[in-house]
Amino acid sequence: MVRTHLAALFCLVAIPACAQETDSCGASGFQGLVGQSGEIAHMLVLEQPVRVIPHDGMVTMDFRPDRINFELDAEERITVVRCG
Repeated sequence: MVRTHLAALFCLVAIPACAQETDSCGASGFQGLVGQSGEIAHMLVLEQPVRVIPHDGMVTMDFRPDRINFELDAEERITVVRCG
């Protein structure tokens, strides 16, 4: 039973991590926005899906390799840009 839970946990953690390494959403091109106001992320018009995640915000656990995520801190600054 423990082995089953560990295998399921590995799938949840390992697959998104591998997909992030491929930069399937183009997040590497937006790393210069880290530290900037989150309003910039809200104003972006991109072809792929975009998700702006507020500090302590709740998000779904679905992983979309084509979606770009902008994570904000308590001061509404972009702290992380990643795929998923």
